Amino acid sequence: MSATIVTIRLNIKKDIDPVTEKKILRLKGSLIAGGFTDIIHFDDGDDHYINYFSVAAIKKAEAVAHIRKNIEEMALEEFVHLLE
Repeated sequence: MSATIVTIRLNIKKDIDPVTEKKILRLKGSLIAGGFTDIIHFDDGDDHYINYFSVAAIKKAEAVAHIRKNIEEMALEEFVHLLE
């Protein structure tokens, strides 16, 4: 029996400075390095990108906690929002 898969979405502001862009890239890289996903997809909106990836349902809480911790530690609250 295969694990249930869920999608996690991040709303990321488009108009950001290079320093913030690097922080967001580090956040996304840490999701891949942490084994939460192999690839992060994105949809292009007017003012925001929606970045999303699939994760096993049993790892969702861990992935969400990881994202929230990184958003707080890197002061990205103004630029990145977790969509639930």
